[in-house]
Amino acid sequence: MKKSIFTDKAPKAIGPYSQAVTANGMIYTSGQLGMDYEGILEETVEGQAHKAIKNLIAILEEAETSIENVVKTTVFLADINDFVKVNEIYGQYFKEPYPARSAFQVANLPKGAKVEIEAIATM
Repeated sequence: MKKSIFTDKAPKAIGPYSQAVTANGMIYTSGQLGMDYEGILEETVEGQAHKAIKNLIAILEEAETSIENVVKTTVFLADINDFVKVNEIYGQYFKEPYPARSAFQVANLPKGAKVEIEAIATM
């Protein structure tokens, strides 16, 4: 059985999707942008990376799990040249054993964002 997760500590979905869904002991988050609940986007890629991860943490906590249980992340970048900056921020939150991760430069992100991060975690 799947269950939708919602917290008011992260931005609400901007379309017909959930902040996250739990199913079979796993949580799948939607991609999180570096913006607050009101939709105000942080200006720098570093600020956006911090805020995107903090949004993930809030969603994971609402689902009664934590960042320590993340097994896979996907990082979408508007500019792959920001990879080093985002990687540095990422390393401040994720500890060994690190989750598996993919990172891509994409043509565009919603709201003109510079980074979007999604995660899969165990419950």
